[in-house]
Amino acid sequence: MRPNSATDPDMESMDTAWTFLEFLQQPYFQRAMMAAMMAGAACALLGCFMVLRNMALIGDALSHAILPGVVVGFMLAGHSLIAFFLGSVGAGLLAAILIAWLQGKGGVRNDAAIGIVFSAMFALGVMGISALSRREGVHLDMKDFLFGNVLGIGREDLLLVGMVLAFDVLCVVLFLPYFFSSAFQSDVAQTMGIPTRSLHYFSIWMLSLTVVASLQTVGVILVVSMLIIPASTALIISNKLRNVLIWSMALGILASAWGMLASVYWDTAPGPAITLSATALYVLVLLGHPVRGLWPRMIRRKLRLVRYWGEDFVKILYRRPEISPEQLRVELHWSRFTYHTAALWCRLLGWVKENQHGLHGYMLTQVGAQKALRLIRAHRLWESYLAQKQGFEPHQLHWLAEKDEHVLPQEFLDQIDQSLGFPDLDPHGSPIPRNDTAPSRNPSSAPSSEGP
Repeated sequence: MRPNSATDPDMESMDTAWTFLEFLQQPYFQRAMMAAMMAGAACALLGCFMVLRNMALIGDALSHAILPGVVVGFMLAGHSLIAFFLGSVGAGLLAAILIAWLQGKGGVRNDAAIGIVFSAMFALGVMGISALSRREGVHLDMKDFLFGNVLGIGREDLLLVGMVLAFDVLCVVLFLPYFFSSAFQSDVAQTMGIPTRSLHYFSIWMLSLTVVASLQTVGVILVVSMLIIPASTALIISNKLRNVLIWSMALGILASAWGMLASVYWDTAPGPAITLSATALYVLVLLGHPVRGLWPRMIRRKLRLVRYWGEDFVKILYRRPEISPEQLRVELHWSRFTYHTAALWCRLLGWVKENQHGLHGYMLTQVGAQKALRLIRAHRLWESYLAQKQGFEPHQLHWLAEKDEHVLPQEFLDQIDQSLGFPDLDPHGSPIPRNDTAPSRNPSSAPSSEGP
């Protein structure tokens, strides 16, 4: 029994949920959901190659250029799905041929050729639809072409979208090496005998089929979003083409499903809701991906900076164990925040401990002293290498070594040490610690040599 919200205000949210669940059980919504998910997968699959080949706006051009084909199909056969489909595909191919002709024969830039063709054909299509709509008994709603009418999808439309998705998947599986070569190394593909021009027109034909099949889902205005956004999101997640294709299809399906559910819950148009769902997924991945996400990258940069502070902290404590916190801050040009952050980092890693000799500050542990020695060795070896092998002047060595000592791997330093003949002193006359050197003195006692 459906709850009556009029008897109790608290039942209003339950009434909304009940209506939402009832709507999800309707056959026309289930058909719309299936069609949207399949169209999202098909657009996302082909969108990967469009994005990789810098042809993302080709999908936008085709989605606008097919309108004259819709008009011609209606004039020949009336409200016929097959006529709309064939007319739209023909118009899409004509647009691709015109763009290529303008680029080759007309000497027009790629983006300009796309803009000229799709704007002219779109204007022609709008004029044709307007003229047909004025006829008695003819109803062509421009809004349905622009923004889609996914809830009006019938069984024939659903079958068409499914066939186009199956065709796209089959073509990509069969011709993946050719698509891969043309996307990344078109010149090499030509030398290998791959017909790149024919492959280009074949991919445009596939794209035309997919755009036409997706019209009722998101419309001509928003179909480009399903071509670009899931593919761009997948390229953040992975750099392997097979994984990108799989992720792109999965994201297209997920965005379509979320968008359909959101459109029902908030009573809004499905096409824009699907587009915003895809955009939300892109933003989430862009911000939070553990490798390429903006937030993890920012956190890694901050942690790397804190690590550098900690290494400078232990190095100066090794050289001057009696230094006061204020003197240390002044020497390193640090703020109080930087000093306390570096000290906390070193304490967490066990590099320092509180000074037990009544002095206000920290003292090195055995681990901290070894870390400081490795830094000093890296600094002085790199100075020696820059002076002997690269010809830098003595006054240039310190700031270069100070910058690079934090990132030089141990194996690389061992190779430099060997190439220099295992020197004992750096260009400034300071001793270079050996790789297996352990501090033979109390870590609180500083070496007598000068320099870092």
